[in-house]
Amino acid sequence: MNKRVLLGMSGGVDSSVSAILLQKQGYEVIGLTMILWGDDVSNALDAKKVCKKLNIKHTILDLRNDFKRYVIQDFIVEYRSEHTPNPCIVCNKFMKFGFMYLRAKELNCDYIATGHYAKIEFDEKYNCKVIKKANNINKDQSYVLYDINKDLINHIIFPLGCFESKEEIRKIALENGLEVANKPDSEDICFIENGDYKEFLEKYAKFKPKEGNIVDKKGNILGKHNGLYKYTIGQRKGLGIANPVPLFVIGFNKKKNELIVGEEKELYKDSLLASNINWFVEDIKNGMKVNAKIRYAAKEMPAKLILLTKGYARVIFDEPQRAITPGQSVVFYDGDTVLGGGKILSN
Repeated sequence: MNKRVLLGMSGGVDSSVSAILLQKQGYEVIGLTMILWGDDVSNALDAKKVCKKLNIKHTILDLRNDFKRYVIQDFIVEYRSEHTPNPCIVCNKFMKFGFMYLRAKELNCDYIATGHYAKIEFDEKYNCKVIKKANNINKDQSYVLYDINKDLINHIIFPLGCFESKEEIRKIALENGLEVANKPDSEDICFIENGDYKEFLEKYAKFKPKEGNIVDKKGNILGKHNGLYKYTIGQRKGLGIANPVPLFVIGFNKKKNELIVGEEKELYKDSLLASNINWFVEDIKNGMKVNAKIRYAAKEMPAKLILLTKGYARVIFDEPQRAITPGQSVVFYDGDTVLGGGKILSN
Protein backbone atom coordinates (compact mmCIF):
# COMPACT_ATOMS: atom_id res chain seq x y z
CA MET A 1 0.00 0.00 0.00
CA ASN A 2 1.29 3.46 -0.92
CA LYS A 3 2.36 5.78 1.85
CA ARG A 4 -0.22 8.48 2.47
CA VAL A 5 0.82 12.13 2.73
CA LEU A 6 -1.22 15.19 3.73
CA LEU A 7 -0.07 18.11 1.60
CA GLY A 8 -0.68 21.70 2.66
CA MET A 9 -2.09 23.45 -0.42
CA SER A 10 -2.39 27.23 -0.51
CA GLY A 11 -3.69 27.42 -4.07
CA GLY A 12 -0.30 28.60 -5.33
CA VAL A 13 2.08 27.04 -7.83
CA ASP A 14 4.58 25.69 -5.27
CA SER A 15 2.17 23.49 -3.33
CA SER A 16 0.36 22.48 -6.53
CA VAL A 17 3.57 21.22 -8.13
CA SER A 18 4.42 19.52 -4.85
CA ALA A 19 1.27 17.43 -5.34
CA ILE A 20 2.44 16.36 -8.81
CA LEU A 21 5.90 15.44 -7.53
CA LEU A 22 4.54 13.42 -4.62
CA GLN A 23 2.20 11.52 -6.94
CA LYS A 24 5.11 10.68 -9.24
CA GLN A 25 7.03 9.38 -6.24
CA GLY A 26 4.20 6.96 -5.51
CA TYR A 27 2.52 8.64 -2.57
CA GLU A 28 -1.21 8.73 -2.00
CA VAL A 29 -1.76 12.46 -1.71
CA ILE A 30 -4.51 14.28 0.17
CA GLY A 31 -4.63 18.05 -0.28
CA LEU A 32 -5.38 20.23 2.74
CA THR A 33 -6.13 23.93 2.60
CA MET A 34 -6.14 25.80 5.90
CA ILE A 35 -8.48 28.76 6.19
CA LEU A 36 -6.50 31.19 8.32
CA TRP A 37 -7.52 34.67 7.14
CA GLY A 38 -9.39 36.66 4.49
CA ASP A 39 -8.25 35.53 1.02
CA ASP A 40 -7.83 31.92 2.05
CA VAL A 41 -11.34 31.05 0.83
CA SER A 42 -10.52 32.03 -2.78
CA ASN A 43 -7.16 30.25 -2.49
CA ALA A 44 -9.01 27.15 -1.33
CA LEU A 45 -11.00 27.18 -4.56
CA ASP A 46 -7.76 27.26 -6.59
CA ALA A 47 -6.39 24.36 -4.54
CA LYS A 48 -9.62 22.41 -5.02
CA LYS A 49 -9.36 22.82 -8.82
CA VAL A 50 -5.80 21.51 -8.78
CA CYS A 51 -6.80 18.51 -6.69
CA LYS A 52 -9.69 17.74 -9.03
CA LYS A 53 -7.38 17.85 -12.05
CA LEU A 54 -4.86 15.57 -10.34
CA ASN A 55 -7.61 13.27 -9.06
CA ILE A 56 -6.67 13.61 -5.41
CA LYS A 57 -8.85 14.24 -2.38
CA HIS A 58 -9.09 17.76 -1.04
CA THR A 59 -10.10 18.84 2.44
CA ILE A 60 -10.44 22.20 4.19
CA LEU A 61 -9.51 22.98 7.77
CA ASP A 62 -10.93 26.19 9.26
CA LEU A 63 -8.32 27.47 11.71
CA ARG A 64 -9.30 31.14 11.81
CA ASN A 65 -9.88 31.20 15.56
CA ASP A 66 -6.61 29.36 16.25
CA PHE A 67 -4.76 31.65 13.87
CA LYS A 68 -5.99 34.67 15.84
CA ARG A 69 -5.09 33.01 19.12
CA TYR A 70 -1.55 31.98 18.23
CA VAL A 71 -0.32 34.15 15.35
CA ILE A 72 -2.26 37.42 15.53
CA GLN A 73 -2.06 37.62 19.32
CA ASP A 74 1.70 37.06 19.28
CA PHE A 75 2.06 39.75 16.59
CA ILE A 76 0.16 42.25 18.75
CA VAL A 77 1.99 41.37 21.98
CA GLU A 78 5.36 41.78 20.28
CA TYR A 79 4.51 45.22 18.92
CA ARG A 80 3.21 46.29 22.32
CA SER A 81 6.70 45.46 23.59
CA GLU A 82 8.39 47.53 20.87
CA HIS A 83 9.55 44.34 19.15
CA THR A 84 9.38 43.54 15.44
CA PRO A 85 7.98 40.00 15.01
CA ASN A 86 8.07 37.51 12.16
CA PRO A 87 4.56 35.97 12.15
CA CYS A 88 5.44 33.39 9.47
CA ILE A 89 7.64 31.58 12.00
CA VAL A 90 4.79 31.40 14.51
CA CYS A 91 2.37 30.27 11.80
CA ASN A 92 4.67 27.47 10.71
CA LYS A 93 5.08 26.23 14.27
CA PHE A 94 1.43 26.17 15.29
CA MET A 95 -0.59 26.03 12.07
CA LYS A 96 1.33 24.37 9.23
CA PHE A 97 3.33 21.97 11.38
CA GLY A 98 1.06 21.84 14.39
CA PHE A 99 -2.65 21.60 13.64
CA MET A 100 -1.87 20.22 10.19
CA TYR A 101 0.03 17.30 11.71
CA LEU A 102 -2.86 16.56 14.08
CA ARG A 103 -5.17 16.47 11.07
CA ALA A 104 -2.74 14.15 9.27
CA LYS A 105 -2.91 11.66 12.14
CA GLU A 106 -6.72 11.78 12.04
CA LEU A 107 -6.55 10.90 8.33
CA ASN A 108 -4.02 8.10 8.95
CA CYS A 109 -1.34 9.87 6.92
CA ASP A 110 2.27 8.78 7.23
CA TYR A 111 3.68 12.20 6.35
CA ILE A 112 2.86 15.85 5.98
CA ALA A 113 4.28 17.93 3.15
CA THR A 114 4.39 21.59 2.14
CA GLY A 115 5.72 23.66 -0.73
CA HIS A 116 8.46 25.23 1.39
CA TYR A 117 11.90 25.54 -0.17
CA ALA A 118 13.96 23.41 2.22
CA LYS A 119 15.19 19.83 2.50
CA ILE A 120 14.94 16.99 5.00
CA GLU A 121 18.08 14.85 4.98
CA PHE A 122 19.98 12.53 7.26
CA ASP A 123 23.07 14.26 8.66
CA GLU A 124 25.88 11.82 9.45
CA LYS A 125 27.67 14.35 11.67
CA TYR A 126 24.67 14.68 14.00
CA ASN A 127 23.31 11.18 13.36
CA CYS A 128 19.73 12.30 12.75
CA LYS A 129 17.42 13.74 10.13
CA VAL A 130 17.64 17.53 9.94
CA ILE A 131 16.27 20.47 8.01
CA LYS A 132 18.73 21.76 5.43
CA LYS A 133 18.80 24.69 3.04
CA ALA A 134 17.13 24.32 -0.33
CA ASN A 135 19.25 24.06 -3.47
CA ASN A 136 17.60 27.27 -4.64
CA ILE A 137 19.31 29.58 -2.14
CA ASN A 138 17.38 32.63 -3.39
CA LYS A 139 14.12 30.95 -2.34
CA ASP A 140 15.44 29.05 0.70
CA GLN A 141 12.96 29.11 3.61
CA SER A 142 14.86 27.10 6.19
CA TYR A 143 15.10 30.22 8.38
CA VAL A 144 11.34 30.31 9.03
CA LEU A 145 11.21 26.59 9.87
CA TYR A 146 13.58 26.57 12.84
CA ASP A 147 10.84 26.57 15.50
CA ILE A 148 8.82 23.53 14.44
CA ASN A 149 8.76 20.48 16.71
CA LYS A 150 11.90 18.44 16.03
CA ASP A 151 9.95 15.22 16.60
CA LEU A 152 8.04 15.96 13.37
CA ILE A 153 11.12 16.02 11.13
CA ASN A 154 10.86 12.29 10.41
CA HIS A 155 7.28 12.87 9.22
CA ILE A 156 7.87 15.85 6.90
CA ILE A 157 8.51 15.97 3.16
CA PHE A 158 9.63 19.08 1.24
CA PRO A 159 9.26 18.12 -2.45
CA LEU A 160 10.77 21.35 -3.81
CA GLY A 161 14.03 21.33 -1.86
CA CYS A 162 16.24 19.97 -4.66
CA PHE A 163 15.10 22.31 -7.43
CA GLU A 164 17.51 25.02 -8.56
CA SER A 165 15.02 27.66 -9.75
CA LYS A 166 11.40 28.77 -9.57
CA GLU A 167 11.25 28.57 -13.37
CA GLU A 168 11.56 24.79 -13.10
CA ILE A 169 8.52 24.71 -10.83
CA ARG A 170 6.40 26.86 -13.15
CA LYS A 171 7.46 24.71 -16.13
CA ILE A 172 6.19 21.56 -14.40
CA ALA A 173 2.89 23.32 -13.67
CA LEU A 174 2.53 24.38 -17.33
CA GLU A 175 3.40 20.92 -18.61
CA ASN A 176 0.66 19.49 -16.43
CA GLY A 177 -1.91 22.08 -17.48
CA LEU A 178 -2.33 23.77 -14.10
CA GLU A 179 -4.12 27.12 -14.20
CA VAL A 180 -1.97 28.35 -11.29
CA ALA A 181 1.27 27.98 -13.29
CA ASN A 182 1.72 31.75 -13.58
CA LYS A 183 -0.01 32.76 -10.36
CA PRO A 184 2.14 35.44 -8.61
CA ASP A 185 3.96 34.55 -5.41
CA SER A 186 2.53 36.01 -2.22
CA GLU A 187 5.17 38.27 -0.71
CA ASP A 188 3.48 40.16 2.11
CA ILE A 189 2.22 38.99 5.50
CA CYS A 190 -1.11 37.34 4.69
CA PHE A 191 -3.21 39.29 7.21
CA ILE A 192 -1.69 42.73 6.51
CA GLU A 193 -3.48 44.60 3.73
CA ASN A 194 -1.21 46.63 1.44
CA GLY A 195 1.74 45.86 3.70
CA ASP A 196 0.58 48.48 6.24
CA TYR A 197 1.06 46.79 9.62
CA LYS A 198 0.47 50.10 11.44
CA GLU A 199 -3.04 50.38 10.03
CA PHE A 200 -3.68 46.77 11.05
CA LEU A 201 -2.58 47.40 14.63
CA GLU A 202 -4.76 50.51 14.85
CA LYS A 203 -7.87 48.91 13.35
CA TYR A 204 -7.66 45.39 14.71
CA ALA A 205 -5.83 45.85 18.03
CA LYS A 206 -6.92 49.43 18.77
CA PHE A 207 -3.37 50.82 18.94
CA LYS A 208 -3.56 54.58 19.42
CA PRO A 209 -0.75 56.94 18.39
CA LYS A 210 0.83 58.54 21.44
CA GLU A 211 3.18 61.43 20.86
CA GLY A 212 6.57 61.38 22.55
CA ASN A 213 10.10 62.66 22.22
CA ILE A 214 12.76 61.53 19.81
CA VAL A 215 16.05 61.64 21.70
CA ASP A 216 19.70 60.72 21.27
CA LYS A 217 21.55 58.40 23.67
CA LYS A 218 22.34 61.36 25.95
CA GLY A 219 18.66 62.25 26.23
CA ASN A 220 18.79 65.37 24.06
CA ILE A 221 15.39 66.01 22.46
CA LEU A 222 15.65 66.08 18.66
CA GLY A 223 12.02 65.85 17.61
CA LYS A 224 8.66 64.16 18.13
CA HIS A 225 7.30 60.74 17.23
CA ASN A 226 3.68 59.66 16.96
CA GLY A 227 3.67 56.13 18.40
CA LEU A 228 6.58 53.81 19.15
CA TYR A 229 4.91 50.92 17.31
CA LYS A 230 5.44 52.78 14.04
CA TYR A 231 9.21 52.32 14.19
CA THR A 232 11.74 49.51 14.09
CA ILE A 233 15.47 49.22 14.77
CA GLY A 234 17.49 50.52 11.83
CA GLN A 235 14.70 52.70 10.42
CA ARG A 236 15.81 55.97 8.85
CA LYS A 237 12.81 57.25 6.91
CA GLY A 238 9.94 59.03 8.58
CA LEU A 239 11.84 60.49 11.52
CA GLY A 240 11.30 64.08 10.44
CA ILE A 241 14.60 65.26 11.89
CA ALA A 242 16.95 67.68 10.17
CA ASN A 243 20.50 66.62 11.06
CA PRO A 244 23.91 67.01 9.40
CA VAL A 245 24.48 63.24 9.74
CA PRO A 246 21.74 60.68 8.91
CA LEU A 247 20.01 59.33 12.02
CA PHE A 248 18.51 55.88 12.56
CA VAL A 249 16.30 54.26 15.19
CA ILE A 250 18.62 52.49 17.64
CA GLY A 251 16.26 51.80 20.55
CA PHE A 252 13.17 52.56 22.64
CA ASN A 253 12.47 53.79 26.16
CA LYS A 254 8.96 52.51 26.78
CA LYS A 255 8.64 54.03 30.28
CA LYS A 256 9.37 57.51 28.97
CA ASN A 257 7.71 56.88 25.59
CA GLU A 258 10.95 57.91 23.89
CA LEU A 259 12.31 56.90 20.52
CA ILE A 260 16.11 56.73 20.63
CA VAL A 261 18.09 57.60 17.51
CA GLY A 262 21.76 57.66 16.62
CA GLU A 263 24.26 57.52 13.80
CA GLU A 264 24.58 54.41 11.67
CA LYS A 265 27.68 53.23 13.53
CA GLU A 266 25.53 52.95 16.68
CA LEU A 267 23.42 50.27 14.97
CA TYR A 268 26.29 47.78 15.04
CA LYS A 269 26.42 45.34 17.96
CA ASP A 270 28.66 42.34 18.51
CA SER A 271 26.24 40.13 20.45
CA LEU A 272 22.61 39.33 21.17
CA LEU A 273 20.54 37.48 23.76
CA ALA A 274 18.10 34.88 22.44
CA SER A 275 15.27 33.05 24.22
CA ASN A 276 12.96 30.10 23.50
CA ILE A 277 15.74 28.21 21.76
CA ASN A 278 14.57 25.22 19.73
CA TRP A 279 17.28 22.69 18.84
CA PHE A 280 17.00 20.09 16.09
CA VAL A 281 20.21 18.30 17.09
CA GLU A 282 21.53 17.05 20.42
CA ASP A 283 25.25 17.72 20.13
CA ILE A 284 25.26 21.45 20.97
CA LYS A 285 28.20 22.53 23.10
CA ASN A 286 28.91 25.72 25.01
CA GLY A 287 31.29 27.91 23.01
CA MET A 288 30.40 26.15 19.76
CA LYS A 289 31.11 28.04 16.52
CA VAL A 290 28.12 28.45 14.23
CA ASN A 291 26.84 30.64 11.42
CA ALA A 292 24.01 32.82 12.70
CA LYS A 293 21.32 34.57 10.68
CA ILE A 294 19.46 37.44 12.39
CA ARG A 295 16.65 38.02 9.87
CA TYR A 296 15.18 36.29 6.83
CA ALA A 297 16.99 38.45 4.28
CA ALA A 298 20.30 38.64 6.17
CA LYS A 299 23.47 36.72 5.45
CA GLU A 300 24.70 34.17 7.95
CA MET A 301 27.67 35.36 9.94
CA PRO A 302 30.22 33.46 12.06
CA ALA A 303 29.45 33.52 15.76
CA LYS A 304 30.03 31.72 19.06
CA LEU A 305 27.25 30.23 21.18
CA ILE A 306 27.23 30.80 24.91
CA LEU A 307 24.60 28.50 26.41
CA LEU A 308 22.80 30.01 29.40
CA THR A 309 19.88 28.73 31.47
CA LYS A 310 17.48 26.43 29.63
CA GLY A 311 16.11 28.04 26.50
CA TYR A 312 18.49 31.02 26.49
CA ALA A 313 21.76 31.70 24.69
CA ARG A 314 24.17 34.58 24.16
CA VAL A 315 25.41 34.85 20.58
CA ILE A 316 28.75 36.59 20.10
CA PHE A 317 29.57 37.53 16.52
CA ASP A 318 33.05 37.57 15.01
CA GLU A 319 32.15 40.99 13.57
CA PRO A 320 29.51 43.50 14.75
CA GLN A 321 26.11 43.12 13.07
CA ARG A 322 23.83 45.91 11.86
CA ALA A 323 20.37 46.48 13.35
CA ILE A 324 19.93 43.43 15.59
CA THR A 325 16.18 43.63 16.23
CA PRO A 326 14.29 42.25 19.25
CA GLY A 327 11.31 40.17 18.13
CA GLN A 328 13.11 38.81 15.09
CA SER A 329 14.75 35.38 15.22
CA VAL A 330 18.33 34.19 15.14
CA VAL A 331 18.84 30.87 13.37
CA PHE A 332 21.98 28.76 13.72
CA TYR A 333 23.55 26.84 10.84
CA ASP A 334 26.38 24.38 10.42
CA GLY A 335 26.94 24.56 6.67
CA ASP A 336 23.53 23.81 5.14
CA THR A 337 22.18 22.20 8.31
CA VAL A 338 19.74 24.07 10.56
CA LEU A 339 20.86 23.43 14.13
CA GLY A 340 18.05 25.44 15.69
CA GLY A 341 17.22 29.01 16.60
CA GLY A 342 15.49 31.35 19.01
CA LYS A 343 13.81 34.71 19.39
CA ILE A 344 16.01 37.78 19.80
CA LEU A 345 15.39 39.43 23.19
CA SER A 346 18.03 42.15 23.15
CA ASN A 347 21.42 43.10 21.77
